[in-house]
Amino acid sequence: MTPGNLPNGKVPTPGGIYLRRIRGCNPLQEQEVEGISASCGAPTPEEACVAVALDRVTVRVPATVANLGAGFDVLAAAVGVHAEITLEPAPSPRVSVSGASVPQDASNLIYRSAAAVANTAGYRGAFALQAHSPIPLRSGLGSSAAAIVGGMVAASRLLGDSLDARTLLELAADLEGHPDNVAAALFGGVVIVVRDGPRLRWARFVPTVRLAVVLAVPDIQVETAIARQVLPREISRDDAVYNIGHAALLVAALAAGRPEWLRGALGDRLHQPYRAQFVPGFPRVVDAAVAAGAFGGALSGSGPTVFALAEPGGAPGVGAAMRDAFAAAGVASRVIVTEIESNGALVI
Repeated sequence: MTPGNLPNGKVPTPGGIYLRRIRGCNPLQEQEVEGISASCGAPTPEEACVAVALDRVTVRVPATVANLGAGFDVLAAAVGVHAEITLEPAPSPRVSVSGASVPQDASNLIYRSAAAVANTAGYRGAFALQAHSPIPLRSGLGSSAAAIVGGMVAASRLLGDSLDARTLLELAADLEGHPDNVAAALFGGVVIVVRDGPRLRWARFVPTVRLAVVLAVPDIQVETAIARQVLPREISRDDAVYNIGHAALLVAALAAGRPEWLRGALGDRLHQPYRAQFVPGFPRVVDAAVAAGAFGGALSGSGPTVFALAEPGGAPGVGAAMRDAFAAAGVASRVIVTEIESNGALVI
Protein backbone atom coordinates (compact mmCIF):
# COMPACT_ATOMS: atom_id res chain seq x y z
CA MET A 1 0.00 0.00 0.00
CA THR A 2 1.37 3.38 -0.94
CA PRO A 3 -0.21 6.45 0.62
CA GLY A 4 0.73 8.70 -2.28
CA ASN A 5 -0.56 11.72 -0.42
CA LEU A 6 2.41 11.72 1.93
CA PRO A 7 4.63 14.73 1.24
CA ASN A 8 7.51 12.65 -0.05
CA GLY A 9 5.31 10.02 -1.76
CA LYS A 10 7.42 7.24 -0.24
CA VAL A 11 6.12 3.78 0.48
CA PRO A 12 5.99 3.19 4.24
CA THR A 13 8.68 0.69 5.12
CA PRO A 14 9.53 -1.16 8.32
CA GLY A 15 12.80 0.79 8.49
CA GLY A 16 13.38 3.22 11.29
CA ILE A 17 14.91 6.62 10.68
CA TYR A 18 16.18 7.91 7.36
CA LEU A 19 18.51 10.75 8.23
CA ARG A 20 19.80 13.32 5.80
CA ARG A 21 23.11 14.80 6.99
CA ILE A 22 24.26 18.05 5.44
CA ARG A 23 27.83 19.30 5.77
CA GLY A 24 28.22 22.79 7.19
CA CYS A 25 25.65 22.99 9.97
CA ASN A 26 23.04 25.67 10.24
CA PRO A 27 24.29 28.27 12.74
CA LEU A 28 21.18 27.62 14.83
CA GLN A 29 22.63 24.26 15.78
CA GLU A 30 25.45 24.20 18.26
CA GLN A 31 25.22 20.79 19.90
CA GLU A 32 26.54 17.52 18.61
CA VAL A 33 24.14 14.76 17.72
CA GLU A 34 24.18 11.91 20.20
CA GLY A 35 22.53 8.53 19.77
CA ILE A 36 20.60 9.28 16.59
CA SER A 37 20.39 5.68 15.44
CA ALA A 38 22.68 2.70 15.66
CA SER A 39 22.45 2.28 11.90
CA CYS A 40 23.60 5.84 11.18
CA GLY A 41 27.09 5.53 12.59
CA ALA A 42 28.89 8.13 14.66
CA PRO A 43 28.90 11.62 13.18
CA THR A 44 32.21 12.94 11.93
CA PRO A 45 33.37 16.40 13.02
CA GLU A 46 32.16 17.73 9.65
CA GLU A 47 28.71 16.15 10.26
CA ALA A 48 28.29 17.07 13.89
CA CYS A 49 24.66 18.03 13.58
CA VAL A 50 21.64 17.74 11.30
CA ALA A 51 20.81 20.82 9.26
CA VAL A 52 17.51 21.95 7.84
CA ALA A 53 16.93 21.10 4.19
CA LEU A 54 14.29 23.79 3.51
CA ASP A 55 13.75 27.33 4.73
CA ARG A 56 10.00 27.04 5.24
CA VAL A 57 7.31 24.37 5.02
CA THR A 58 3.51 24.63 5.03
CA VAL A 59 1.37 21.55 5.64
CA ARG A 60 -2.39 21.14 5.27
CA VAL A 61 -3.84 18.40 7.46
CA PRO A 62 -7.46 17.17 7.62
CA ALA A 63 -9.88 16.74 10.47
CA THR A 64 -10.93 13.17 11.15
CA VAL A 65 -13.95 11.11 12.12
CA ALA A 66 -12.85 8.20 14.28
CA ASN A 67 -14.56 4.91 15.12
CA LEU A 68 -17.07 5.21 12.25
CA GLY A 69 -19.69 3.57 14.38
CA ALA A 70 -18.57 0.04 15.23
CA GLY A 71 -14.84 0.47 14.52
CA PHE A 72 -13.86 1.58 18.01
CA ASP A 73 -10.17 2.62 18.06
CA VAL A 74 -9.67 0.85 14.70
CA LEU A 75 -11.47 2.76 11.92
CA ALA A 76 -11.25 6.43 11.00
CA ALA A 77 -11.71 8.69 8.00
CA ALA A 78 -10.21 12.01 6.98
CA VAL A 79 -12.77 14.71 6.16
CA GLY A 80 -12.58 17.97 4.26
CA VAL A 81 -11.96 20.41 7.10
CA HIS A 82 -8.29 21.42 7.24
CA ALA A 83 -5.72 23.04 9.48
CA GLU A 84 -2.70 24.76 7.94
CA ILE A 85 0.67 24.74 9.67
CA THR A 86 3.80 26.63 8.64
CA LEU A 87 7.17 25.86 10.18
CA GLU A 88 10.59 27.43 9.70
CA PRO A 89 13.88 27.46 11.63
CA ALA A 90 14.28 30.21 14.21
CA PRO A 91 16.79 31.26 16.90
CA SER A 92 14.19 30.55 19.60
CA PRO A 93 10.65 29.14 19.72
CA ARG A 94 7.94 31.40 18.28
CA VAL A 95 4.31 30.28 18.11
CA SER A 96 1.26 31.96 16.60
CA VAL A 97 -1.95 29.94 16.20
CA SER A 98 -5.31 31.36 15.14
CA GLY A 99 -8.73 29.78 15.04
CA ALA A 100 -8.43 28.03 18.40
CA SER A 101 -7.68 29.02 21.98
CA VAL A 102 -4.41 27.14 22.50
CA PRO A 103 -1.00 27.95 24.05
CA GLN A 104 1.06 30.41 22.05
CA ASP A 105 4.45 29.15 23.20
CA ALA A 106 6.63 26.04 23.07
CA SER A 107 4.07 24.10 25.13
CA ASN A 108 1.72 24.20 22.13
CA LEU A 109 0.86 20.68 20.90
CA ILE A 110 1.87 21.43 17.30
CA TYR A 111 5.23 22.76 18.45
CA ARG A 112 5.82 19.84 20.82
CA SER A 113 5.06 17.44 17.99
CA ALA A 114 7.54 19.16 15.69
CA ALA A 115 10.11 19.12 18.49
CA ALA A 116 9.60 15.36 18.96
CA VAL A 117 10.55 14.79 15.31
CA ALA A 118 13.51 17.15 15.64
CA ASN A 119 14.74 15.30 18.70
CA THR A 120 14.40 11.93 16.96
CA ALA A 121 16.21 13.19 13.88
CA GLY A 122 18.98 14.88 15.85
CA TYR A 123 18.11 18.50 15.07
CA ARG A 124 18.94 20.86 17.92
CA GLY A 125 17.50 24.13 16.64
CA ALA A 126 14.20 25.88 17.34
CA PHE A 127 11.21 26.63 15.12
CA ALA A 128 8.89 29.49 14.28
CA LEU A 129 5.35 28.15 14.01
CA GLN A 130 2.31 29.75 12.41
CA ALA A 131 -0.96 27.86 12.18
CA HIS A 132 -4.65 28.30 11.59
CA SER A 133 -7.16 25.62 12.52
CA PRO A 134 -10.94 25.74 12.04
CA ILE A 135 -11.23 22.29 13.65
CA PRO A 136 -13.16 22.82 16.90
CA LEU A 137 -11.46 21.64 20.07
CA ARG A 138 -12.85 18.72 22.08
CA SER A 139 -15.46 18.13 19.39
CA GLY A 140 -14.60 14.58 18.30
CA LEU A 141 -13.10 15.79 15.01
CA GLY A 142 -9.46 15.02 15.71
CA SER A 143 -8.14 18.50 16.49
CA SER A 144 -5.27 17.06 18.54
CA ALA A 145 -4.48 14.46 15.85
CA ALA A 146 -4.31 17.21 13.21
CA ALA A 147 -2.00 19.24 15.44
CA ILE A 148 0.30 16.29 16.10
CA VAL A 149 0.45 15.05 12.53
CA GLY A 150 0.78 18.52 11.04
CA GLY A 151 3.64 19.45 13.33
CA MET A 152 5.45 16.16 12.74
CA VAL A 153 5.10 16.14 8.95
CA ALA A 154 6.20 19.78 8.72
CA ALA A 155 9.28 19.15 10.86
CA SER A 156 10.19 15.98 8.98
CA ARG A 157 9.95 17.75 5.61
CA LEU A 158 11.90 20.74 6.94
CA LEU A 159 14.66 18.32 7.91
CA GLY A 160 14.80 16.67 4.50
CA ASP A 161 12.15 13.96 5.03
CA SER A 162 14.15 12.68 7.96
CA LEU A 163 11.50 10.20 9.15
CA ASP A 164 9.65 7.58 7.15
CA ALA A 165 5.87 7.11 7.30
CA ARG A 166 5.94 4.25 9.79
CA THR A 167 8.11 6.18 12.22
CA LEU A 168 5.88 9.25 11.90
CA LEU A 169 2.78 7.16 12.59
CA GLU A 170 4.30 5.47 15.63
CA LEU A 171 5.56 8.77 17.07
CA ALA A 172 2.17 10.38 16.49
CA ALA A 173 0.27 7.47 18.03
CA ASP A 174 2.51 7.54 21.10
CA LEU A 175 1.84 11.24 21.59
CA GLU A 176 -1.91 11.01 20.88
CA GLY A 177 -2.44 7.82 22.89
CA HIS A 178 -4.31 5.86 20.21
CA PRO A 179 -3.59 5.49 16.51
CA ASP A 180 -6.85 5.74 14.53
CA ASN A 181 -7.21 9.52 14.30
CA VAL A 182 -3.52 10.16 13.63
CA ALA A 183 -3.43 7.49 10.90
CA ALA A 184 -6.37 9.10 9.09
CA ALA A 185 -4.82 12.57 9.42
CA LEU A 186 -1.48 11.28 8.12
CA PHE A 187 -2.66 9.08 5.23
CA GLY A 188 -6.14 10.37 4.32
CA GLY A 189 -9.05 8.29 3.05
CA VAL A 190 -10.41 5.58 5.32
CA VAL A 191 -7.89 3.80 7.52
CA ILE A 192 -7.90 0.55 9.42
CA VAL A 193 -5.20 0.51 12.06
CA VAL A 194 -4.45 -2.11 14.69
CA ARG A 195 -1.75 -2.53 17.30
CA ASP A 196 0.01 -5.88 17.01
CA GLY A 197 2.31 -6.04 20.01
CA PRO A 198 4.65 -3.05 19.83
CA ARG A 199 4.00 -2.43 16.13
CA LEU A 200 1.16 -0.82 14.26
CA ARG A 201 -0.37 -2.35 11.15
CA TRP A 202 -2.58 -0.30 8.90
CA ALA A 203 -4.40 -0.25 5.59
CA ARG A 204 -5.85 2.70 3.73
CA PHE A 205 -8.38 2.99 0.95
CA VAL A 206 -10.55 5.62 -0.70
CA PRO A 207 -14.25 4.69 -0.95
CA THR A 208 -15.40 3.85 -4.46
CA VAL A 209 -18.69 5.71 -3.99
CA ARG A 210 -19.04 9.43 -3.39
CA LEU A 211 -20.71 10.19 -0.10
CA ALA A 212 -21.45 13.37 1.79
CA VAL A 213 -20.28 13.47 5.39
CA VAL A 214 -22.68 15.65 7.34
CA LEU A 215 -21.24 16.92 10.62
CA ALA A 216 -23.57 18.31 13.29
CA VAL A 217 -21.32 20.05 15.81
CA PRO A 218 -23.19 20.95 19.02
CA ASP A 219 -22.16 23.90 21.13
CA ILE A 220 -20.73 21.70 23.88
CA GLN A 221 -17.38 20.02 24.47
CA VAL A 222 -16.48 16.52 25.62
CA GLU A 223 -13.08 15.67 27.10
CA THR A 224 -11.78 12.46 25.52
CA ALA A 225 -10.34 11.29 28.84
CA ILE A 226 -13.74 11.59 30.54
CA ALA A 227 -15.46 9.87 27.62
CA ARG A 228 -13.08 6.94 28.03
CA GLN A 229 -13.65 6.66 31.76
CA VAL A 230 -17.29 5.67 31.29
CA LEU A 231 -16.50 2.71 29.04
CA PRO A 232 -16.86 -0.76 30.59
CA ARG A 233 -13.70 -2.77 31.24
CA GLU A 234 -15.35 -5.97 30.00
CA ILE A 235 -17.86 -6.63 27.24
CA SER A 236 -20.06 -9.57 26.34
CA ARG A 237 -19.36 -11.96 23.50
CA ASP A 238 -22.60 -10.88 21.84
CA ASP A 239 -21.51 -7.24 21.83
CA ALA A 240 -18.07 -8.15 20.48
CA VAL A 241 -19.59 -10.18 17.64
CA TYR A 242 -22.09 -7.40 16.90
CA ASN A 243 -19.31 -4.84 16.49
CA ILE A 244 -17.06 -7.11 14.45
CA GLY A 245 -19.88 -7.76 12.01
CA HIS A 246 -20.96 -4.16 11.70
CA ALA A 247 -17.40 -2.87 11.26
CA ALA A 248 -16.77 -5.47 8.56
CA LEU A 249 -20.01 -4.56 6.78
CA LEU A 250 -19.11 -0.86 6.86
CA VAL A 251 -15.68 -1.46 5.30
CA ALA A 252 -17.24 -3.72 2.65
CA ALA A 253 -19.85 -1.09 1.77
CA LEU A 254 -17.28 1.68 1.39
CA ALA A 255 -14.73 -0.43 -0.49
CA ALA A 256 -17.24 -2.07 -2.83
CA GLY A 257 -19.24 1.07 -3.54
CA ARG A 258 -22.49 -0.34 -2.11
CA PRO A 259 -24.05 2.52 -0.13
CA GLU A 260 -27.21 0.51 0.49
CA TRP A 261 -25.14 -1.76 2.75
CA LEU A 262 -24.47 1.25 4.98
CA ARG A 263 -27.99 1.13 6.36
CA GLY A 264 -27.53 -0.30 9.81
CA ALA A 265 -23.76 -0.69 9.40
CA LEU A 266 -22.97 2.18 11.78
CA GLY A 267 -24.47 0.41 14.79
CA ASP A 268 -22.27 0.06 17.87
CA ARG A 269 -22.42 -1.50 21.32
CA LEU A 270 -18.93 -0.77 22.65
CA HIS A 271 -18.83 2.97 23.20
CA GLN A 272 -21.85 4.92 21.94
CA PRO A 273 -24.39 3.61 24.50
CA TYR A 274 -22.10 4.83 27.29
CA ARG A 275 -21.05 8.15 25.74
CA ALA A 276 -24.52 9.19 24.63
CA GLN A 277 -25.06 10.70 28.10
CA PHE A 278 -22.65 13.50 27.18
CA VAL A 279 -24.54 14.43 23.99
CA PRO A 280 -28.10 15.65 24.65
CA GLY A 281 -30.51 14.34 22.04
CA PHE A 282 -27.98 11.97 20.43
CA PRO A 283 -30.46 9.18 19.50
CA ARG A 284 -32.93 11.72 18.10
CA VAL A 285 -30.23 13.39 16.02
CA VAL A 286 -29.30 10.06 14.40
CA ASP A 287 -32.96 9.16 13.87
CA ALA A 288 -33.60 12.56 12.30
CA ALA A 289 -30.68 12.11 9.92
CA VAL A 290 -31.97 8.71 8.77
CA ALA A 291 -35.53 10.01 8.42
CA ALA A 292 -34.18 12.81 6.20
CA GLY A 293 -32.49 10.29 3.91
CA ALA A 294 -29.09 9.53 5.45
CA PHE A 295 -27.78 5.97 5.34
CA GLY A 296 -26.92 6.21 9.03
CA GLY A 297 -25.21 8.27 11.69
CA ALA A 298 -22.96 7.89 14.72
CA LEU A 299 -20.75 9.77 17.12
CA SER A 300 -17.61 11.24 15.61
CA GLY A 301 -14.83 9.95 17.82
CA SER A 302 -15.93 10.31 21.41
CA GLY A 303 -18.35 13.11 20.49
CA PRO A 304 -20.08 15.43 20.83
CA THR A 305 -20.13 15.84 17.03
CA VAL A 306 -22.56 13.51 15.28
CA PHE A 307 -21.83 12.54 11.69
CA ALA A 308 -24.11 11.08 9.04
CA LEU A 309 -23.35 9.52 5.66
CA ALA A 310 -25.69 10.57 2.88
CA GLU A 311 -26.10 11.04 -0.84
CA PRO A 312 -24.51 14.37 -1.76
CA GLY A 313 -27.76 15.80 -3.10
CA GLY A 314 -29.63 15.07 0.10
CA ALA A 315 -26.94 16.33 2.48
CA PRO A 316 -28.41 19.83 3.13
CA GLY A 317 -31.72 18.33 4.21
CA VAL A 318 -29.98 15.81 6.44
CA GLY A 319 -27.97 18.59 8.07
CA ALA A 320 -31.06 20.70 8.70
CA ALA A 321 -32.84 17.73 10.31
CA MET A 322 -29.86 17.06 12.58
CA ARG A 323 -29.66 20.72 13.62
CA ASP A 324 -33.39 20.76 14.39
CA ALA A 325 -33.06 17.60 16.49
CA PHE A 326 -30.27 19.15 18.55
CA ALA A 327 -32.37 22.30 18.96
CA ALA A 328 -35.26 20.18 20.25
CA ALA A 329 -32.88 18.87 22.90
CA GLY A 330 -31.99 22.42 23.88
CA VAL A 331 -28.57 22.48 22.23
CA ALA A 332 -27.42 24.89 19.55
CA SER A 333 -25.32 23.37 16.77
CA ARG A 334 -23.76 24.14 13.43
CA VAL A 335 -23.68 21.89 10.41
CA ILE A 336 -20.72 21.22 8.12
CA VAL A 337 -21.35 19.34 4.88
CA THR A 338 -18.15 17.80 3.56
CA GLU A 339 -16.87 14.48 2.24
CA ILE A 340 -14.17 11.91 2.86
CA GLU A 341 -10.82 13.53 2.09
CA SER A 342 -8.48 11.35 0.03
CA ASN A 343 -5.40 13.37 1.01
CA GLY A 344 -3.82 13.20 4.39
CA ALA A 345 -1.14 15.62 5.61
CA LEU A 346 0.04 17.38 2.48
CA VAL A 347 2.83 19.88 1.87
CA ILE A 348 1.40 22.82 -0.08
